[in-house]
Amino acid sequence: MKIDQVAMLGAGSWGTSLALLLARKGIKVSLWDRDSEHINNLSRDRENKRYQAGHPFPESITVTGDLFQAIDGATCVVMVVPSHGYREVYRQLFPMLAENTLIVSAVKGIEIESGLTMTGVMRQEATTCKPLPLGVLSGPSFAAEVAERQPTAVTVAFEELPAAQAVQQLFSTEYFRVYSSNDVIGLEISGAMKNVIAIAAGICDGLGYGLNTRAALITRGLAEITRMGVALGGQQQTFAGLGGMGDLVLTCTGDLSRNRTVGLKLGSGLTLDQALAEMKMVAEGVKTTKSCFALAQSLGVEMPILEQVYQVLYNDKQCADAVRELFQRDLKHEIQ
Repeated sequence: MKIDQVAMLGAGSWGTSLALLLARKGIKVSLWDRDSEHINNLSRDRENKRYQAGHPFPESITVTGDLFQAIDGATCVVMVVPSHGYREVYRQLFPMLAENTLIVSAVKGIEIESGLTMTGVMRQEATTCKPLPLGVLSGPSFAAEVAERQPTAVTVAFEELPAAQAVQQLFSTEYFRVYSSNDVIGLEISGAMKNVIAIAAGICDGLGYGLNTRAALITRGLAEITRMGVALGGQQQTFAGLGGMGDLVLTCTGDLSRNRTVGLKLGSGLTLDQALAEMKMVAEGVKTTKSCFALAQSLGVEMPILEQVYQVLYNDKQCADAVRELFQRDLKHEIQ
């Protein structure tokens, strides 16, 4: 299964970086966005000056605001639309898709209203029994570093192994290594929940706590992610891989992490509204905290870090009080 034309839906920093990666391989890419002003700027500048300045578009990138034009002839569609707008775009997209088009979600979030991952949203929006393999691309990958061709490794997961291998071959380059998996839900939960833990890590950094605190938070955060993922049918080993531990470490420690940045601002004393007003790009973890909190409650899964982040973001709890409560919980056995 060879893919020679791709529709990239979402022209933010990540969508642009993935489009650049493919176009530099000679793959034809249609880069779509619903923001008409943004599309006009991309067409005029042949560069994403808003999110990825300094990386001119190769000739094989076509920019469009027309969804049908974007997918015309594409054998693979990559969804890079923020989770809160994902359903609306896919609802428009589904009737246009040809059978057996590979659909890749490169979005790390969970829908608030339904508690569904992005592949779950797509399955729910499938109004006919059209065969469409649904997969996920995720892992420790800051968009800016991928655009700069810095060595990066990620995972792609489909239930169908041939589909996973086709997308693995599509994205693999000399600097972008892709591993295959069949654990779609495990990869999605890892990608969504790590953003919540990154907000907590940023809060701790903003409060002035040290590396001991960060290490404890990352480790216990991974335990929470694993509990939720396994409860939803994920494979435990996925959470020790690139999409689990790898992405968690990157997002909790990297200065390019939007979610850690939100936490830093909260820990330094800003309100959530003030913190978000200073952000240029979407921090998925803010909305994901709400959806994951509801999901954890429905599953009956204990997730104390998630709960405290939720209290800080949505109930105005003081950051220092949240950390204090985490450390004053009842003592227990580590592995349970």
